[in-house]
Order: sequence, then C-alpha cells, then structure tokens
Amino acid sequence: MRPFSSFGWIYLIVLLYLCEPILSVGFAEELYCGLENCYDEAEARFRVIATAYETLKDDQTRSDYDYYLDHPEERFYNYYQYYRRRVVPKVDVRLVILGTIISISLFQYFSAKQKYSEAISYAVTVGKFRNMAINAGVERGVLEVDSKGKLKKIKGQNNEDVIRSIIEENMDVRGGYKKESVYDTLAWHCIAFPYVVFVYLCWYAKWVLKYWIKREEYDEEAKLHLIRKNLGMSQNQFNCMTDDEHEDMLARELWIQEKFKQWKAEKDAEEQERLVQSGRYKRYKRFMKNNAGTISFLDED
Repeated sequence: MRPFSSFGWIYLIVLLYLCEPILSVGFAEELYCGLENCYDEAEARFRVIATAYETLKDDQTRSDYDYYLDHPEERFYNYYQYYRRRVVPKVDVRLVILGTIISISLFQYFSAKQKYSEAISYAVTVGKFRNMAINAGVERGVLEVDSKGKLKKIKGQNNEDVIRSIIEENMDVRGGYKKESVYDTLAWHCIAFPYVVFVYLCWYAKWVLKYWIKREEYDEEAKLHLIRKNLGMSQNQFNCMTDDEHEDMLARELWIQEKFKQWKAEKDAEEQERLVQSGRYKRYKRFMKNNAGTISFLDED
C-alpha cells in the first residue's frame, strides 16, 4: 500500500471537519424538544402539567386538593372526594328542576286525560245518560230511530261515536275525573305562582279592610268562603257540591261557628245511625265482639 503524503493527511482532516456539522444536523436545540426525545420524559411531564391544570382551574377541585395536602392520613375520604368529582357528572341543577317539573306536568295531563276518558266511557253505558244523548241526537237530526225505538244504522256513521260525543258535550264532570287542562298541571302552577300570590294578598287586604276594620256584613261570596273553610274543603271539592247544597248551607247560616258545630254534630249522629242500621256494620261489630280475644300479640314471658 502506498503511504499517504502530507498533502493527503491534510485533505482527510479537512474532510472530517466539514462532515461533523452534517452528522448533528438532525437535532437542533431550537426545534421541538431540542436535543431530547419528546416521547420520553417530556410526555410524562406533560401529563403531570395537564393534571395540575385540571386540578387547579376548578375552585372545588382545588379545595379538595388543598385538603388532601393538609390531611393525607384521611385516605378513604380523599379517595371519595377525588372520584366523586370525576365520576359524578356536573349537571346544571336548574335543568334538573325544569326537567322534573315538565315530566310531572306531562304525567298529570295524560293521567287526567285517561281518567276523563274512563268517565265518559262509563257514562255511555248508563241508561239515563245514553237515552238523553239519543233523544238529543234525534232532535239534532244526527240519529234516527225506527218504529220500535231502536237506532237505525246510517251509512258512513258510527252511532256509538255520535252518542259519546253528545254525552261529552253535555256532561259536567268534576273532581278527579274532570276534563284534562294545562291549567291543572304543576308547570302552570309554577308559572302562575307570583300572580296567585299577588291576587291572594289583594284579596286578604280587602277582606281585612271590609270585614275586620269596617265591620260590614258578609256578602254571599264571603259566607260561602267561610262555610268552605269550616268544612275543611278545597275550592275544587266545594265546587263539586250542588247549588241546592250551597243554598241549604246558606239557609242554615253555617258560616257562623256555633251553628256549624251544631249542624256537624247532627250530621255525625245521622251517619253513625246509618252505619248502625247497615248490615255490614252489624256484622263487623258482631265479629269484633266474638273474636276480639283472638286478635292480639303473643304474650311475652
């Protein structure tokens, strides 16, 4: 082999010197993670920083973390607080309340609709209401009867549907089976609550001024209000009573406490007498008299 000349050695040294920057051109301190690998320690540090940010950005989570630092010995409580914050979804309470009110209102509306439909279906089967509906249908010309008094079949018409519609038009269903209405739902009561309170305050102020301060005589509306209050009924329950019953109570002056108590005692006595006369009540009393000794708890030693 021919040895290098002095010029050859110089050429080799210069070549190695020039190639040195090329070997390190793949890692630069000013790019990405510099001379380190982003997938190593940098990724772990990022997770720590992200967790710290999520912990400290929320006031409640930060408060739990401070408690955790101050009380590390309460291990189970700290675990509970930690997972409670992350597992339990953060839901706006207002949306929960609104959804609950809407759900209850929908249930009330459709339940009332079902009950009203049951009441009409029952009324259709009652002979009295059915005959009245048939007579009304004949007068209107929507129903026809033959010489024997039976309904004629009309092409393209269901007589039962006509009878049902006539009964529904003329029936006055009250109480728990009355016709469904949005005004009887919880949602409407919540909406109208401020107005109802305002109306009640105005009515109460008028009542105090008129009957307590000026000492005026009670009008019929005030008398009925006092009677309803003495009976312990709601407005809907009181409205379900007939006009004759209202007139009888007004005639007996039941808005006066003394007269109401006397009337109530008489009613209770009549009810008790009716129960005594009923066979079922007599059998019940006889059963209790003959078997009272056998209905008891076991005696303890």
